[in-house]
Amino acid sequence: MSQSISARVAELGLSLGTPTSPAANYVSFVKEGNLVHISGQVARKDGQVAYAGRLGAELTEDDGIEAARLCALNVLSQIAAVTDDRIDRVARVLKLGVFVASAPGFTKQSAIADGASNLMVQIFGDAGRHARSAVGVAMLPAGSAVEVDAVIALRDF
Repeated sequence: MSQSISARVAELGLSLGTPTSPAANYVSFVKEGNLVHISGQVARKDGQVAYAGRLGAELTEDDGIEAARLCALNVLSQIAAVTDDRIDRVARVLKLGVFVASAPGFTKQSAIADGASNLMVQIFGDAGRHARSAVGVAMLPAGSAVEVDAVIALRDF
């Protein structure tokens, strides 16, 4: 496996963006001991929300899966910032919280969340397998279709 998160992401034909800055009165991540709590990351690319709207209304299931994957890339950019881009510093992805802007009657939040979950496993292997919540909500910040937060366990070095 690659020695950097960004190199592993590149092997999949993807790239990490610059970690986003907080949009309000919070921080992007909090590290306490070997745990890192990463604030919710929306489906933003190049500073703009790439997937806006609600699943089951303006957006398709495939759009939602791609939005969740983009959110996961933004989570990975935060992890890279915490670990100096060292994949070997990540002991385990413990939990993802996936929030899906959903039209009434949309019930495939779990399938949407797989866009984020699958990427974590592709990057970290078994250490990317995690507990997860997939929750339908009425609306998300900046109109994003999906938001993902994470709890990560780090190794001591």
